[in-house]
Amino acid sequence: MLGRASAGAKMADSIFEHPRLAQIYDALEPERPDLELYLGLVSELGARSVLDVGCGTGTFACLLAHRGVRVTGLDPAQASLDVARRKCGETVGWVHGEANALPRLQVDLVTMTGNVAQVFLNDEEWDSVLRAIRKSLRRGGYFTFESRDPAKKAWLEWTRERTYRRLSVAGEGLETWTDLLKVRDQFVSFRKTFVFECDGAVLTSDSTLRFRDRDQLVDSLKRAGMTLADIRDAPDRPGLEFVFIARRPEDEQLDPILAGTGTPAMALPEDQTTGQAELAGRIAGRAGVQARA
Repeated sequence: MLGRASAGAKMADSIFEHPRLAQIYDALEPERPDLELYLGLVSELGARSVLDVGCGTGTFACLLAHRGVRVTGLDPAQASLDVARRKCGETVGWVHGEANALPRLQVDLVTMTGNVAQVFLNDEEWDSVLRAIRKSLRRGGYFTFESRDPAKKAWLEWTRERTYRRLSVAGEGLETWTDLLKVRDQFVSFRKTFVFECDGAVLTSDSTLRFRDRDQLVDSLKRAGMTLADIRDAPDRPGLEFVFIARRPEDEQLDPILAGTGTPAMALPEDQTTGQAELAGRIAGRAGVQARA
């Protein structure tokens, strides 16, 4: 995957918002081995409720719902959410909108798969999304997301020669490829082209991703009031991505975002606090944060 729809940007990319492109997205990404890591984390942390930010066509959210997890899927692209609903109906709570408009859901885990984190281009927007995510977590809850290592320069592979594919979607021929448009500092712009052989229609989707380095991402988590629990490798793309696991502090007494208002952080019901220490121990048992080349 080159990038997912923004869960906080004002407009989603065409590949996620255009109805015709949203309908073929799953055919373009049929395997999704990247989701195995996140499914494993849900089990490892014992998460019973999950917010999936940038859920797109709902593949991950539906997998979780089928396993009995309470899931909320958030995305700004209505066309993608329409596809998601057709997959598993209302077993998932679908929300059309931006991350910074979320209510305080108080979930066990927030996920951001498919390099969604890279669509937030300026620091103010990214910080706002992180604060919203933190407020959606229960005390002691976790947030996990991935971001490509800029040192690996993944964009060098984003050329027509290296990305061209011809495939059949619902019995109709489709050609697709990616062109790199511009690289400026940490910002990489590219265009995906789709040619539908049945009627000759040509659709394009332009995207820009930001390749923040590891230290920048760690600092942003701290600014949002979360603590870093771990940095792991992506098993499906070893050495190419960072997978961050952060945590909302369990012992906080006052939400710093609401500091000065006299409004205390929402307390956890007693039955939902059970096992929080065990969850922290599972993460801590990995011997701290792993440095990645």
